[in-house]
Amino acid sequence: MPLSAVVFDIGRVLLEWEPERFYDAQIGETRRKALFEQVPLHDANLDLDRGYPFKDTIYALADNHPDWQEEIRWWHDRWIEMVTPEIPRSVRLLRALRAKGIPVLALSNFGVGTFEVASARFAFLSEFDKAFISGHLKCIKPDPEIYEILERDTGLPADQLLFADDRPENIDAAALRGWHTHLFTTPDGWAARLVAEGLLTEQEAA
Repeated sequence: MPLSAVVFDIGRVLLEWEPERFYDAQIGETRRKALFEQVPLHDANLDLDRGYPFKDTIYALADNHPDWQEEIRWWHDRWIEMVTPEIPRSVRLLRALRAKGIPVLALSNFGVGTFEVASARFAFLSEFDKAFISGHLKCIKPDPEIYEILERDTGLPADQLLFADDRPENIDAAALRGWHTHLFTTPDGWAARLVAEGLLTEQEAA
């Protein structure tokens, strides 16, 4: 059966999400490693992805770790620097698909507050036919529920969806449902997959 829609993850597929790189630039690799060992920043970020309030969650974590208070608050105050820049070729692919009338969806672990900040900076985040954002849905990949929501809301059969994500566990969960999947490592590899599926020509995917 032909593919009916393409589903994009956002972080590390359309946007560079590299908080460690940001902290390395601010405080050096040695202090950054100490920070991330002592403070559960990525766990807090998962709470944001589940819909927890952005500033309150991060500032409460900072208050619980006074030795790192300023650095933790950067996760809120300077968050946009951690998710910059966009990945240009991936954005071009999204737009090329849309130009051909192929529905393009987002399925992303993203907080409510963080998605609002990113959307204000990156225009392409408003260009999806529909965005399924974990913070709004109160569930995250790779939980089956978030995939079920997309299927139900779009009315599209699993075997008509092609999904790109950078995390193997998210890809595996989609594949178990019958989705076509692509483990994203580079935009070039993703472009080649879209060409191989007949969704874009090589020129359109350039």
